[in-house]
Amino acid sequence: MAAHVLQILLAAVLCLLISPTQGDLPGKWELLLEDAGISSMHSAVTHLGTVVLLDRTNNGPSRLPLPHCNASAGKTPLNPRCWAHSALFDPATKKLRPLTIHSDTWCSSGHFLPDGTLLHTGGDLDGGQKIRKFAPCGVDDLCDWEELESPRLLTPRWYSTNQILPDGSVIIIGGRAAHSVEYYPRRHIRPISFPFLSDAEDTQMDNLYPYLHLLPNGHLFVFANTRSVLYDFDKNQVVRTYPILEGGPRNYPSGGSSAMLALDAAADYSRAEILVCGGAQYGVFIARATDIPAHVTCGRIVATDPDPVWAMEDMPFSRVMGDMVMLPTAHLLIINGAQAGSQGFEMASNPVLFPVLYRPNEPAGLRFMTLNPGQVPRMYHSTANLLPDGRVLLAGSNPHYFYKFDAEYPTELRLEAFSPEYLSPDRANLRPVVTKVPEMVRHGEAFEVEATVPLPVVGMLEVSLSSAPFATHSFSQGQRLVKLAASPATPVNDGAYKITCTAPPSGSVAPPGYYMMFVINQGVPSVAKWVRVIL
Repeated sequence: MAAHVLQILLAAVLCLLISPTQGDLPGKWELLLEDAGISSMHSAVTHLGTVVLLDRTNNGPSRLPLPHCNASAGKTPLNPRCWAHSALFDPATKKLRPLTIHSDTWCSSGHFLPDGTLLHTGGDLDGGQKIRKFAPCGVDDLCDWEELESPRLLTPRWYSTNQILPDGSVIIIGGRAAHSVEYYPRRHIRPISFPFLSDAEDTQMDNLYPYLHLLPNGHLFVFANTRSVLYDFDKNQVVRTYPILEGGPRNYPSGGSSAMLALDAAADYSRAEILVCGGAQYGVFIARATDIPAHVTCGRIVATDPDPVWAMEDMPFSRVMGDMVMLPTAHLLIINGAQAGSQGFEMASNPVLFPVLYRPNEPAGLRFMTLNPGQVPRMYHSTANLLPDGRVLLAGSNPHYFYKFDAEYPTELRLEAFSPEYLSPDRANLRPVVTKVPEMVRHGEAFEVEATVPLPVVGMLEVSLSSAPFATHSFSQGQRLVKLAASPATPVNDGAYKITCTAPPSGSVAPPGYYMMFVINQGVPSVAKWVRVIL
């Protein structure tokens, strides 16, 4: 144990000696809201640009009162029905409105449905079989959570993962003691056994919150612990077993993260690569060893190759509980987390304040770029989400059972935004402004996009579709980026250009739903316009 402590101290000293100063590094931090009233462990950006924030509902009073609490139970400060544990936030106006939700949402899962409604499932105790919905509206309107009495999940699901499928239905996989799958809308009268999850379980239950990625071949890449399979959900068959990812467990509670790299029309959408990074060493969670360094490794695999293998590379920092955010440029932002310990209450130390940028197309060894550090530790129960303006929203961090503000790493109520380098002032003349997009497109359909650019366009204007995932516990459920086939930009008039694009060919490439459509000029994205992809 002493050796591990010494290792961390030496790493910290070396970081101070060799790291550039804050002003030398790319990226900018901005405080959006000093006190959101709740510490969000789940977050999702709606197609109206608002953000749903959601915490546990059984962790005591928050700092966000409900305007109309349950009078029959008594309007007392300790009445749980008087305190919000969910809120709707508008990053544009910085307004926040409390939302009402009462069933236990601890470590639940979610995904947007094709019509833009947020489907939210499971949790602990009375929330284990709960299905909830949130139909978005503006922050000044009256939409709120709907907690359904029927239907219910077929089995309690705590730490499960959701993924939309090509037909717009949602598969719900796993959870504590739930080695099975089910669907919304319901397809079967009982859960479908999925033995892979029990095979991947260890004494720490490192098979929780499995990583799900819908591949363009219509199958699911499912990763749990150190194992992964290709799953044909229609036939309930494992059609391929991938090699073991060496280095130890990566899923909850060991808290690595995963993302699928951009799907690209230039490769006929046939190539899908998966990245898995960080996590805690095996045994750290059981031992509650907060000082043991996290994994520094990432594994990358071409899941669609006939003979796939993991290629390993090292991050600049060890990291557990890091969040991966796919940027419009197809780069990955890795942010939040700690350098030692594991997921869980009071289980980590040495927060990683430096984000890093992963650039997939650079040569191995040159893919990671260290970015400007933040000042707010964001560890257990924190989130990161891409906003339509290209910034990344950071929320949450509560490494305690209840709200606790006098600890070394206190419960965090601040909301921040991180602006990648593409939003720096010296690139403002490159930033497109989208002036025309269709409200909806069908798979395979050709359509036109118009944008203005301050400086004459050099090269191609790129167009991409970015999903709005449900972020929780270091994994963004449903995250994907699709780079569209696009014609060279044609000048329309002074500073304006027209681009002819082709929508993704199928729901396996882009499941139906709302996407942020970005136009990218020399690595600088526009503010997105929301477009609905329909079957």
